[in-house]
Amino acid sequence: MKFKQSFLLVAISTCFVTKSFSQKGNFRIQNGIGITGAITKFNIATNNFNTVEGDGFLGGLSAIVDIPLRWYNVSFGMQLSENNIDISGRPTAVSTNETYINYKMFAAQVAMLMHIKVIPDYFTIDVGPMLQYNGKLELKDRTQEGYYVNNYSNLTTQDITNISQFNLNGAVGASVGVRNFKLKAQYIYGFTNILKKLENQNLDTSGGDSRFKGNQNMLVLGAIVSF
Repeated sequence: MKFKQSFLLVAISTCFVTKSFSQKGNFRIQNGIGITGAITKFNIATNNFNTVEGDGFLGGLSAIVDIPLRWYNVSFGMQLSENNIDISGRPTAVSTNETYINYKMFAAQVAMLMHIKVIPDYFTIDVGPMLQYNGKLELKDRTQEGYYVNNYSNLTTQDITNISQFNLNGAVGASVGVRNFKLKAQYIYGFTNILKKLENQNLDTSGGDSRFKGNQNMLVLGAIVSF
C-alpha cells in the first residue's frame, strides 16, 4: 500500500490552508491544520470466528474550518493506522489445543467530520463518515502459517487474509482541551461487511457457515495539536 504517497498528498494539500475573513457579517472564518497521534483498539464483530481485540496505533493530518459564530466546525483529513486482531485457531486440523492467530491490518481512512461545539474552544462532539482503504490481514507470526481456524474443519489461517479492502465507516467521538491542543476519543464502526470478499474465494467452509459477515470496530484514544 502506498501510504507514504497518500500521506504526502494530504500534507501538501493542507499546506495551502490559510486564515480567511468574511466580508459580510461580523464573524471570522479561521482555517488550520491538525496533527493527530493515537493508540487504537481494533476488532471485527462476527459470528464466523472467535476474535479478541488487539492494540494498534494511528497518525493523522486534517484541515480544520473554524467558524466562531456557528455551533459547529468541520474538518477534512486522512489518518493511517496499523491495527492488530487475534483469531482463534489450532495447529492441526484434528488438534483440540486452542491458540490465537495474530494478524495485523494497515488502513487509510479519509474522513469528513462535524465538530459540535458543546463548549466552544474546549469541548466538541465529533461525528461523520469515513471512507477506508485497508490492506489484507497479515500474519504476524510466520510459524502460524498452515494453522487452522476454529469453527471450520479445513479453513486455514492464510485462507481468510483476503478481506474486503474498500469499506465505509461512521465515526463518533469527543475532543476536550484548549484551542490548540485537545485529547480525543473516537469510536469507528464499519457499516460495510469487511469479510464479504471471502465468499468469492472458493474456500472450504465445511463445518461452518459459508456466508461471511463481519463489521469492524475501532476505539481511538489520542491527542490532536492544531495550528
